[in-house]
Amino acid sequence: MFKVALILWIVLGATLAGIALMLTLTIPALQADAMRLLPIFSLSGFVVAIPVSFVVAKKILAQTKGV
Repeated sequence: MFKVALILWIVLGATLAGIALMLTLTIPALQADAMRLLPIFSLSGFVVAIPVSFVVAKKILAQTKGV
């Protein structure tokens, strides 16, 4: 399961980090501190993706019965 979760984490981490970056750049209240918030939000996107990738990996392995 760890290998599947690791591959999913790479994809989900990049996706969630991109979403967080786009929110930072599109919300006017956050644009003033964008240079400080961009690294924080991108790192938080990768961190949030860790448990999400394990949940998705479990569901994938349950559907495929661990094949």
